[in-house]
Amino acid sequence: MELETSTIMLGFFLILLTLSIWKIWAFLPNKQLEDDDRTQESERKLLDIMVRVIKENSPEIKKEELFTKMTEDKEFDKKLFWRFNINRLNHLLIDFYRENSSTSSIKDIYTLN
Repeated sequence: MELETSTIMLGFFLILLTLSIWKIWAFLPNKQLEDDDRTQESERKLLDIMVRVIKENSPEIKKEELFTKMTEDKEFDKKLFWRFNINRLNHLLIDFYRENSSTSSIKDIYTLN
């Protein structure tokens, strides 16, 4: 039985493709990590803390001050939100503005019911 070169090449290609897909699948995380702060619950908790801190302070609060007060809040879990930074706060604010079209600044969040 004689095999052509193209048949051998196709066989090796399929074997290596299967091996590559298995290796990629094996290293992808299948379970949610304990310190995953990108879940909906974590996002909601951060949004709640953010709104509460804004409402407890003045409408003139700056982002840096808001960030500091959020990280010092009693409900802020430093182990869970260890990646939280000023950039993440900016993303939270943008998401909040997008969800609540009547808001476009921290002052608007402060006056929100």
